[in-house]
Amino acid sequence: MGSGASIPKTASGELKDEIAGKSGLQPDKQRVFGRAGETTARKENRVESVRETEEMSRAFVAVAGVRKTVDKLSERVAALEMAVNSGTKVSDEEFDVSAELLMRELLKLDGIEAEGEAKLQRKAEVLRVQNFHETLDKLKTINSKFS
Repeated sequence: MGSGASIPKTASGELKDEIAGKSGLQPDKQRVFGRAGETTARKENRVESVRETEEMSRAFVAVAGVRKTVDKLSERVAALEMAVNSGTKVSDEEFDVSAELLMRELLKLDGIEAEGEAKLQRKAEVLRVQNFHETLDKLKTINSKFS
């Protein structure tokens, strides 16, 4: 095969057993070579990769949970928008409660640590919440002009 240091006996034995199980070649007839430290480095990379994947998965789940809640709140904002645009006076409390619920979701998003695609999804959801909040502010201003 190639030049390099021998793999430690325990790892070599496990590898030989696995090869024997798949190929039928007995362990005492096998020789396993590898580069020193390469196996450890690969394991560390694999562990780090799994850790990153788990963290990203947690971030995706957290963002999805907030998105689901914001979807429900968006319906509330749409109902307020319909009421105000039809000239119906809405109590200020409705706007305040909706704004508070959106702010809670914004705080949840702020607490989510994310990288890569999960970070982009979190950012998109933050912008979405901010847009709904701005809509509420505009609607409240329009609503305040009704008697």
